[in-house]
This record gives sequence, structure tokens and C-alpha cells, in this order.
Amino acid sequence: MLDYNLEADRYDVTRGGEDRAAAAAEAIEELLPEGTGTVVDLACGTGIVTRRLLTPARRVLGVDRSVGMLTLASGRLPQVVGGDATRLPLESASVDAIVLIWLLHLLTDAEPVLAEAARVLRPGGVLISTVDKNQAAFEVPSDVAAVTQRVREAYTRSASDRRDRVVAQAAGHGLRPVSETSFVGVGQGRSPRQWQEEIRSHRTPWFRGIDSTDADPAGDLCRDLAALPDQERPRPDPVYRLIALA
Repeated sequence: MLDYNLEADRYDVTRGGEDRAAAAAEAIEELLPEGTGTVVDLACGTGIVTRRLLTPARRVLGVDRSVGMLTLASGRLPQVVGGDATRLPLESASVDAIVLIWLLHLLTDAEPVLAEAARVLRPGGVLISTVDKNQAAFEVPSDVAAVTQRVREAYTRSASDRRDRVVAQAAGHGLRPVSETSFVGVGQGRSPRQWQEEIRSHRTPWFRGIDSTDADPAGDLCRDLAALPDQERPRPDPVYRLIALA
């Protein structure tokens, strides 16, 4: 997994910056019930999204286990705390909303985090999470989406943030889907050449899930990508999906 302490200083600029953060926060607000008083952002990172959830009537707490990320978040948020998402330093039934943005896809199993979120939510509280994160870049059809489809499907079957898996696991803790939305990662579309670089540097989770007997599956896929036209032209921006459970 990425070392987020080392990544902290460059995280925002390499992840869509203020534009993506604003779009993410707007989507979260769409799913937050009116009058939500306390929001906890788990894996808040640098706080670039979290700070946009602050209002005069709302308390917002950022939680992250990366010291590097929390150092940056502390300059943006009135309250941050170090903590593991499976063992939160919070009382049971103490918060109105839990936000999990770009977290569940990093986990081998999302269930312990969902269980802990359910524990700290008040009755009627809402859990908001991204789902199907690594498929976001292919929500809009493109030639890159077509070339990579077989490999991505192999990963999708086991992805920890697959929507139906998250819904099933959350149901075991009394949470059911109540609403959904999406937002665009503006300016984050990658070109075929950029995808080749991602694959060869092992930064593409769905490629690591490939089930292949080929001697060089990465090379085969990169050759298919290299054969596409307009090698430097970014393909469609990713479309991230959010689900609210209560």
C-alpha cells in the first residue's frame, strides 16, 4: 500500500486538487440529511475535502492514521485525531454521519470498517462512502475502457468496495442504502500512454488482479494500449460513485 506519510505533501496536487475536492464535497452534501450536526471523516487525508463540510451549525472531525496527512489536515480543520478506522476513539452512537471517501478500495476486507462506523453512528445516522472506485475511470465508454475490460472484470469480482459487497456487509450491521449520487474527477482522465506507465509501475490495482497464463500479461496489455490512436490524449474523466446507508 502507498506510504501516505511520504505522499502527503504531493497528494492534493496529484489527485485533482481543489476541483476534485469541491466536487466530492458537493456530492457528500447532497447525501447528508438536513440538520446533520456531527460528521466524522474517516481517512480524511489532508482535509482538503473535509474542510468544505464545515458549517456554523456542524461539527466536523477528521480521523486518519497517517501522521503526515494529519499534519496537513490540522491546518485546515478545527479538530483532527489519529486513529484506525476499525478502532475509532469515539463513543458508541455518538455521531450523525460517517464519511468514507476513497478508503474501502484500499482494504482487503471492508467489513470491520463498516462495523465500526455502524457502532459510532446514532440511530438514524448515515454512512456515506465511495464504491467501485477503481472502475471510475471507465464509467464513460472509451477505447481504453474496451481494451482493459477483461482485465478489470477479473479485479472487480474481488474488489473490497464493490457496491453489492458493501451493501451486503453493511446490512449485517443494520445499514441499508437510502440514496446515491456521483461526481466527476475533473481533469483526471488518463491517456493511453499514461495508462501504460501506471501498469508497468504496478500502480494499477485492477491489473494486479489479472488471471492470466501469458508470460508477460502487462506487456500484452500495454501493447494493446500502445496501438490505440492519440496516445497523448486524455480519455474521459473518472466518474466516482457515492452511496449513503442508514
